Amino acid sequence: GASPERLLACHGLGVAKVATLKAVHEIACRIDEEQLAKAPALTDVDAVTRYIRRRIGHQEREIFGCLFLDTRYRPLRWEALFLGSLNRAHVHSREILKRSMELNAAALVLGHNHPSGVPEPSQADINLTLELKDLLARIDIAVLDHIIVTPSGGGVSLANRGLMGG
Repeated sequence: GASPERLLACHGLGVAKVATLKAVHEIACRIDEEQLAKAPALTDVDAVTRYIRRRIGHQEREIFGCLFLDTRYRPLRWEALFLGSLNRAHVHSREILKRSMELNAAALVLGHNHPSGVPEPSQADINLTLELKDLLARIDIAVLDHIIVTPSGGGVSLANRGLMGG
């Protein structure tokens, strides 16, 4: 998931090997997407965490995105919506609401990375989750979870931690 520039800085990796690694990474993401799409409903938190980690876990800047779901909680689309700095991404509720409506999503899973390697949710992460959950519930879109991933493979599900509110 590292950038091509970062991979090229590694001893022994040239342009061809980096291109191969990036292709393998993309194939792995597509396999994860297929597995998520084939599931009768999105119930495997580990699979969703793995998918989000492959998409944004190794980024050097914080990225916030959404996995949009249909009425049966099957994936419609993953989108990285906000690019931030090393430790913060400014998330705009309006844009999430707008994109949810455009895709006709019935539910979504929020996801973002912590480049620091520490997956623990901050109070700001929890507050944002609760605000988005409340906002989207007003138009019958469920926020099922908020997953935080790290480059080292760590991940935290706010739903599993009981941090999603009532």
